[in-house]
Amino acid sequence: MTNSRLLIVFMRNPVLGKTKTRLARDIGDKMAFNVYLKLLSNTNCIVKKAICDKAVCYSDTIDHKDIWDNNIFRKTIQSKGDLGERMENAFKDAFAEKYCKVVLVGTDCFDITTGIINEAFDKLETNDIVIGPAKDGGYYLIGMKKLFPSVFRNKTWSTDVVLDQTLIDIWNYRLRYSFLPQLSDIDTLDDIDNLINLDLLYTETIQK
Repeated sequence: MTNSRLLIVFMRNPVLGKTKTRLARDIGDKMAFNVYLKLLSNTNCIVKKAICDKAVCYSDTIDHKDIWDNNIFRKTIQSKGDLGERMENAFKDAFAEKYCKVVLVGTDCFDITTGIINEAFDKLETNDIVIGPAKDGGYYLIGMKKLFPSVFRNKTWSTDVVLDQTLIDIWNYRLRYSFLPQLSDIDTLDDIDNLINLDLLYTETIQK
């Protein structure tokens, strides 16, 4: 540990036909796979500039020869269980290593910036939890300075009520929280249309 802050990136191993399956229904497996590769590349460029230690958590297997620099990112595999269990365990492990502030992001948000990630850590100075709400009713980022397991339990993952369910737990435990800008996760063709950086994604990915 070289920093009191840890950024965790949750990602699916890129496999044609097994990533961005909802998007693939509209644009096909190959193009959906290309979109996912672009999302991975974009996330990599953004997060490696954040002021913190960094880890990438793979869904299946660790790849030491991919775009995630072994000198920058510690590499691990996500635990078993649903998304909530996996995120809870990732936070638990991070706090066990004595990190004081931990932020977790996925790879589906093309509009996330390094500034937003740094802001998330800054907000944890005065808040227990920080959340980056997604327009689909979930969140693209969550950060804590202490583990609150209930935030990850009994949630209807991959639905538009995840954020609301999370906020109920936050309110019930009277935790201090703060929001980051609302952004779009990329799961469907409509999500691509809602992108702030639509032209960039279209030029670099959709036209290929």
